[in-house]
Amino acid sequence: MSKTTAVVPTEHAWKYIQQLCKHWSHKLTVELADNKGIVSFDNATAVMTSDEKALTVTIEAPSDEVLERLKGVVSSHLDRFAFREAPLPFAWQDA
Repeated sequence: MSKTTAVVPTEHAWKYIQQLCKHWSHKLTVELADNKGIVSFDNATAVMTSDEKALTVTIEAPSDEVLERLKGVVSSHLDRFAFREAPLPFAWQDA
């Protein structure tokens, strides 16, 4: 499994997690709890957590190729919801 994490500075992290989870809940399995959203794709999982200063996104996938694709999918969707702050500074770190 390949795994990567990005910590994105924003004061609106929880709002963005809620919006993204609601958006994807129509087609994907989504869990939303206190300051945390989990999105299950066909072959990968994105876990998003928030605090008052940042949004943390962790993606786990079976291969580097799938991981790279999901990094683009997650970051582009978050940028759409965060259009006032976009582009958000995703500094992905392999885990």
